Amino acid sequence: MPTSSGGRAGARSGEQSARRPVGTVTRGTTGPDRLRRVERWLAGTQARRLGAAADPLVVDLGYGARPVTVTDLQRWLRRVRPDVRVVGLEVSPERVAAARAALAGVPGAPEFAVGGFELAVPGGGDPVLVRAFNVLRQYDEGDVAAAWELLRSRLAPGGLAVEGTCDELGRRSSWVALEAVGPVSLTVSLRLGGLVQPSAVAERLPKALIHRNVPGEGVHDLLRAADDAWARAAPEGTFGARQRWLATCRALRRDWPVLDGPARWRLGELTVAWEAVAPRTRGAVGHDPAHSPGPRR
Repeated sequence: MPTSSGGRAGARSGEQSARRPVGTVTRGTTGPDRLRRVERWLAGTQARRLGAAADPLVVDLGYGARPVTVTDLQRWLRRVRPDVRVVGLEVSPERVAAARAALAGVPGAPEFAVGGFELAVPGGGDPVLVRAFNVLRQYDEGDVAAAWELLRSRLAPGGLAVEGTCDELGRRSSWVALEAVGPVSLTVSLRLGGLVQPSAVAERLPKALIHRNVPGEGVHDLLRAADDAWARAAPEGTFGARQRWLATCRALRRDWPVLDGPARWRLGELTVAWEAVAPRTRGAVGHDPAHSPGPRR
């Protein structure tokens, strides 16, 4: 179970944190291009953050039984920063050994090491970007807050972590962006072809929100509003699903704190400020009593 270590200084104290990975082994299901939606988002929206980093260190946390998502991530990010250093971390020594063997002798291959939420990378360093996908989905909701805090405490100044989940083929995906101050946004990314309604992403929400898709919670309100806007935009479907989604996002932007625009919407994405969907139940993950989540009025 992830545990907080009380800030960067305390988290770095002692050798034991680097030798005992924080986390548990997940099922490890993976496949080529499964995480392409979040990779495209990182390479696009976070290009400036990566480009400005003094140390272009990126961690793919909990990459699973095969190293393919690590190599996929490296391929996307090298378009932005050719000297990016991508490290795949797994709590399973067997998976790390298998990844190293699979890519032995491959020029420029990513690095692999045993590690968990403490983000202990070989040679040290604080990552500017971290991806943890389909990891916390297999944890209890009560473990999420500590895992987020630990991830945030390990980021380089100005760094960002994304924690989320997707379906088996990578057609429905969502993730929370975390900065040092806490969660800042929720992104949903959908394959528009064949989309029945936006709430299809509900079963692939991040762990912090998946049990919050109930009346009275912000994420439930957002998905209901998205479904309503999608239904009203049905006439735009004459021109294709993309045009219908663009109309849906434009409608949502009138009442919700939408953080992106048409360039991202065209890819099937929508990003909203975290405060709009943060759990309203006191004590829940990401709950902040100083905010009043929900749409703008």
